Amino acid sequence: MVRNFSNWILHTIRRVINSLFGNSNVVIAEVSSVSKPPWFTQYETGVPETINLDGYDSLCDIFNSSCNQFSDRTAYSNMGIKLSYAEIDELSKQFAAWLQNELNLQKGDRVALMLPNVLQYPVALFGVLRAGGIVVNVNPMYSPRELEYQLNDSGAIAIIILENFAHTLEKVIDKVKLDQVIVTSLGDLFPFPKSKVINFMVSNVKRMVPKWHLDKYIRFKKLLSKGKQLTFNPVELQLEDIAFLQYTGGTTGVSKGVMLSHKNMIANIMQCSSWASPTLDDEPVITIAALPLYHIFALTLAFFMPMKHGQEVMLITNPRDFRGFVNLIKNARFTTMVGVNTLFNAMLNTEGFNDVDFSNLKMTIGGGMAVTKNVAQRWREVTGCHITQGYGLTETSPMVTANPLHIQEFNGSIGVPVPSTEITIMDDAGNQLAVDEVGEICIRGPQVMKGYWQRADETEKVFFEGDWFRSGDIGRMDEQGYVYLADRKKDMILVSGFNVYPNEVEDALTLHAEIIEAAVVGMPHDEKGEVVKAYIVRSSKTLSEEAILQHCREQLAGYKIPKHIEFRSELPKSNVGKILRRALRDEIEPSTADNLNSKSE
Repeated sequence: MVRNFSNWILHTIRRVINSLFGNSNVVIAEVSSVSKPPWFTQYETGVPETINLDGYDSLCDIFNSSCNQFSDRTAYSNMGIKLSYAEIDELSKQFAAWLQNELNLQKGDRVALMLPNVLQYPVALFGVLRAGGIVVNVNPMYSPRELEYQLNDSGAIAIIILENFAHTLEKVIDKVKLDQVIVTSLGDLFPFPKSKVINFMVSNVKRMVPKWHLDKYIRFKKLLSKGKQLTFNPVELQLEDIAFLQYTGGTTGVSKGVMLSHKNMIANIMQCSSWASPTLDDEPVITIAALPLYHIFALTLAFFMPMKHGQEVMLITNPRDFRGFVNLIKNARFTTMVGVNTLFNAMLNTEGFNDVDFSNLKMTIGGGMAVTKNVAQRWREVTGCHITQGYGLTETSPMVTANPLHIQEFNGSIGVPVPSTEITIMDDAGNQLAVDEVGEICIRGPQVMKGYWQRADETEKVFFEGDWFRSGDIGRMDEQGYVYLADRKKDMILVSGFNVYPNEVEDALTLHAEIIEAAVVGMPHDEKGEVVKAYIVRSSKTLSEEAILQHCREQLAGYKIPKHIEFRSELPKSNVGKILRRALRDEIEPSTADNLNSKSE
């Protein structure tokens, strides 16, 4: 009773302050009891219990500060080519000026970025934000159907796309309402002659730019050239303005745009920075960005956080080329790496990885999926650096919990709440549970999203009274404040750190004329965490697995495509006719899963 009353008072004070003064830079840290929460005792010396926004009104303020303070340092590098903070500042200003003057972009307009980790990404991202736009990150591996949906749902007025993926956009260009298509080649920001060599090497005739209407299509380099001649007008941004629409799935199969404000992102950057402060400082060090930056985990921890501290971010365009990846980082003397369990495992099994120079490696951050004990132990043996496991969601910008960096042993926990973050475990009715009781992990803090884009009803469903965000994950908290994941409340499948939502895959499968019913579940996998397994009821026995896979390749991104298909005469159902995925999951015996792991790609 006392705990709920004190939270109610603080919640009321916060709302009064916001109503009287509008957007405030002050972050009020709520308490979960009269005494301090137990997790504060786990903090390293120097990590604050709360954070504030240090006078920043937008992400652009952090960017401008870093460009002024670290102008001569390398900001982002790719394939050996480096761009300084001063150069990124100028190039993004040219991009912003073109958006304002040629595209007539207004504050709040959405611009899609369909790019892998290339130098054009930071230029385009900061250009959009500086012009007052909202960034819509798009997975370059999306199918035409997925791309069409995201562009139409977000209302993006423009897209910048690597030409290698332009063939996907070509298939839906007449079904979306884009005012402008900006096409770039991989080596556009490389100096001559490397730019020509790289562009020639990665060229693929089938993937070159289609012949679109000239008034809708412009080359990235031409755009920057025009931007040099135009005037950039800084836009006044506020903390509550939306910075990103980060798309995630839902149990209904309908993808939702998570509205992340400048405040959400700044708060999480500060939270992550304060967590790392005892280990890292503002020295010119290197962070390896191997995970795609369109993923919120990499965006915050491997892109924004290093930028705030004037560090170099080494962009890895194709981390799946593990030999090439290892060669790129071999002598980089990097300080930080952000990755997922599958990435770490693959690197450990790549020839030459043991010869990489790890002498400067101080921090390895694992997230997106559970880090396994075996991989954590092997990583430490080879690199001398422990993997620090954390937890977060797209809706939380993403970091919510992390293990203290001084802990050098694998503990199976996802850590304790980061500064200015509360976690409580609740039952389905919204009642807080006791220590070590299992329930839904609920989160409150300045990094929690504004809501889902144009879906107020869906937003309402994921909040309990008191601004508690319902994660959908099941877990417990021990008496020291460490959180442990027990299971997922939703049926979501986690493939190499990427969310796969069964309804979306099932919907794609049943588009096939000869598929009557389909059910999709996750199957345990040693390397990927999980892979997708589909149970199919077909109308004709002539329908083959290969035909189904070909159908899926036209409908889904690669990681969503089933790795295993099983034909059934019927699927288990409840009394009201709902397919029981849980019954199918329960059929998967560990021994069967292990056997199938060896056969999957």
